[in-house]
Amino acid sequence: MNWGGGLVPWSGRSRTRAPLDRKAVRMLDRRWRKGVEQGLGPVGERLRRLGVSADALTVFGLLCSVATALLIASGHFVWAVVGLIVSGVADLLDGAIARGSGQASPRGAFFDSVTDRVSDALLFGGVAWYLLGTGSPYNAMLALAVMACSMTISYERAKADSLGIDARGGLMERAERFVFLGVGLAFNILVPILWIMLALTAFTAVQRFVRVYRAAGRPPRPAHRRTTDREAPLRTWLTSRRVDREHARAARHRPERRRARP
Repeated sequence: MNWGGGLVPWSGRSRTRAPLDRKAVRMLDRRWRKGVEQGLGPVGERLRRLGVSADALTVFGLLCSVATALLIASGHFVWAVVGLIVSGVADLLDGAIARGSGQASPRGAFFDSVTDRVSDALLFGGVAWYLLGTGSPYNAMLALAVMACSMTISYERAKADSLGIDARGGLMERAERFVFLGVGLAFNILVPILWIMLALTAFTAVQRFVRVYRAAGRPPRPAHRRTTDREAPLRTWLTSRRVDREHARAARHRPERRRARP
């Protein structure tokens, strides 16, 4: 494969694999994010006591992404990795501060989601700007393709959430994109990493589409649920006893009514 030339498609042979379990494709964003947030919980609590709000930390993370994009575009990859780590930590801490201070709200979630999308666009825009100045400027389209697939993944989740469908999970969520981009910057292998990211993001986009499309085609569940004997045995026994007493009372009074007729 020619990494230094133009865009060259992957020419390896595909292998037949067993179907992936839904739990097996939940990578960093689902498996490790909760543990990392718990580990950074004391730091978030300290920042909250110092008066740092979640929105302020979100803005700080966005500014770090702007600086990181400029560092990538100028070729300062080592400092770009540092900026990438700082912006990722800020993204984890703002949620911890919001939950710890009781400030978690739909407005804050919307603000955080929008800034995440802007941050992704800035980072991949910096990568594309850097690749434009290399010997193969067409590689810049590779970064834009990864950015487009990433935006598609995020939109699919947002739309699925509005429909009441869970679309989380996949091989290449936001945490994985940060890790892969950091590896590409640290070892100066951006183009090979971008090829891998493009394949995984495209697969994740298709995977989410299929999952939401199938879930949206299922009939809706009934709003009410019938009570069974197993769920409420006492209520069922009392109801049956009351019906038996009513039937017995009606049977006792029926002959008297017949004799009272002229």
